[in-house]
Amino acid sequence: MANLEPAIPDEQPLTPFHDLDHYLSIPRVSGLAMSPDGRRLVTTVATLNGKGTEFATALWELDPAGQKQARRITRSAKGEAGAAFAANGDVYFTSARPDPDSPDGDPVNALWLLPADGGEARVVLNRPGGVGAVITAKAADATFVVAEVLAGSADEEDDAERRKTRKDNKVSAILHSEYPVRYWDADLGPGQPRIFAVEQGPDKEHGKPGTVDAAAPLVLRNLTPDAGPRLREAETAVSPDGRTIYASYTRPLARADSRSILVAVDVASGSTKVLLDEEGMSYFPGPVSPDGSTLAVVSESDTTPHQAPQVKLHLLDVSGAHGDTPGSLTAVAHDWDRWPRPAAWLPDGSALLATADDDGASPVFRISVPAASAEVGVTRVTEDAAAYTDVVVSPDGRSAYALRSSYEFPPEPVRIDLQTGETTRLPAPAERPVRPGRLERIAATAADGSRVPAYLALPEGASAESPAPMLLWIHGGPLGSWNAWTWRWNPWLLTARGYAVLLPDPALSTGYGQAHIQRGWGTWGRAPFTDLMAVTDAAVERPDIDAGRTAAMGGSFGGYMANWVAGQTDRFRAIVTHASLWALDQFGPTTDASQYWLKEMTEEMALENSPHRHVQNISTPMLVIHGDKDYRVPIGEGLRLWYELLSKSKLAADQDGQTPHRFLYFPDENHWVLQPQHAKVWYQVVEQFLAKNVLDQELPLPAELGL
Repeated sequence: MANLEPAIPDEQPLTPFHDLDHYLSIPRVSGLAMSPDGRRLVTTVATLNGKGTEFATALWELDPAGQKQARRITRSAKGEAGAAFAANGDVYFTSARPDPDSPDGDPVNALWLLPADGGEARVVLNRPGGVGAVITAKAADATFVVAEVLAGSADEEDDAERRKTRKDNKVSAILHSEYPVRYWDADLGPGQPRIFAVEQGPDKEHGKPGTVDAAAPLVLRNLTPDAGPRLREAETAVSPDGRTIYASYTRPLARADSRSILVAVDVASGSTKVLLDEEGMSYFPGPVSPDGSTLAVVSESDTTPHQAPQVKLHLLDVSGAHGDTPGSLTAVAHDWDRWPRPAAWLPDGSALLATADDDGASPVFRISVPAASAEVGVTRVTEDAAAYTDVVVSPDGRSAYALRSSYEFPPEPVRIDLQTGETTRLPAPAERPVRPGRLERIAATAADGSRVPAYLALPEGASAESPAPMLLWIHGGPLGSWNAWTWRWNPWLLTARGYAVLLPDPALSTGYGQAHIQRGWGTWGRAPFTDLMAVTDAAVERPDIDAGRTAAMGGSFGGYMANWVAGQTDRFRAIVTHASLWALDQFGPTTDASQYWLKEMTEEMALENSPHRHVQNISTPMLVIHGDKDYRVPIGEGLRLWYELLSKSKLAADQDGQTPHRFLYFPDENHWVLQPQHAKVWYQVVEQFLAKNVLDQELPLPAELGL
């Protein structure tokens, strides 16, 4: 990887961020599951394979007491994921690794079991269509999986035969009757998701010899045969006794619209009952209380061109979930000006633990049950400026466990003392990587008086005597926040090259209250843009920042905003726009979620806020990056942007067809760039483009491009 001139003294030690191969080899931790007795934690760790071409995942066991080192408990080239503890301590997971007892056939995700006593993992269920998510009950021997079936299949045998016929005849066509037809990077259909109960099959076949360790096969019972494609994005929760599954169904509406409704599936009978279905509102299940009587529910209101969505927390009485009358729905701290994500109940049912974006962090909060108001019902548990995910609670209710990250370190497992909020790092599969710089929190004041906060990552040695060039990074969403570690857009790779990286949360960002979101709603080119310029002004006034050498970068909505910035100002020396929205009238009907987008802006608002109308003003070199498999922001946005830059911008192609603009195209990537070598190319091309236009340096392009 080519080096830029660093803004650090030669004697400063190199870090993993100074070399892309080293960076890509850092283990990546995700997910956390706890055994029912609280004695075991399991997480998933992704590492680079020997060729550097793929990330392989494995399950690792962590010691909740923090005394023992983490240990790897699965190993295969195909990897393992989706750990879920059974009530007896066995660990279920999914993997496409070969089944030793059935080595033939195409690899698909099968259901595996790792016994609690430490025996060898074995396949317990395999099917041609594969197995998806695994769900288990906390207090009962009940296991469920989400798996896809072809819509016309009568049973599992019929489904297998239909799949074989399609494959043998090389048929990939899909006939749709409902919207949507794509999701992020996946073509929906012909398989449709169903929830299955995993149950014991018949005893050994008569006359078939067996061994002492032979077990009756497991079989699947379809609990949602009539769900249609409505479970595609369903969130699910299972009662502790394993008798009821709560799920969000997508209900189709007129004019290709939809909303999420809440249903209860009775496991014994397979019957489904609608619990919550309200016009203009979507409902999603959270965790079920320890006694099974109460379900945490998150509601999200429909957007309108003038009203941002509101996300609220409720409690639903499900003690009679399969009776004739739905239970009562109770609001929980509805005056709390944050968007809660309920994670787990305390064992005595007195409170919920939840996370929520909050001023550059995503802490753990305790929400008393019931909680009439935020003032008396919501307590912040973790006080550090970190983001917490995958929160689980110990059986005694004294501790919680979670993955914690920030812009200072990647996700790591921690134990949280629920009385004091003190956090303790657990021995993990990898140590924290050393960062090449420091992180500061800054803020600016917008024209309307609003606070515009940001993180600023600074390289070592940045000072008034040696000011650093600066990159403005604009987050996607737009309903999100710069508060957690990201592997895809990692600022330390650029600080290692001598840049400062500014990470602001302008209007539309979460974690600052509903008014901060509403300020930018339907007017992307106004408050979000002026907020970004205000915080950029504040940053470049610092003596350790070089105001004459700046660039702007963004992906998704951040890419939209980078395009908007390009048409409104020439203050930046380069702009990088990834997976970006360009022509909003074109984007709206072609994205995978038009039913959401087309509620957000009227046609007039979309035109007013569309960057393509200002292409003639663009005088800044732009690097356009887009993946062909991006269905959220379809490739047409990147193609049109590229053509119009070359034909209409102030830096349009000259008589010889030359232009300072560049287009980095990935035929087989999606909204993100996920393949390791493509991620490496992404960073190398970005660095080369920035070096040329911001630093006036010539760096080589990656040899893999064949140029």
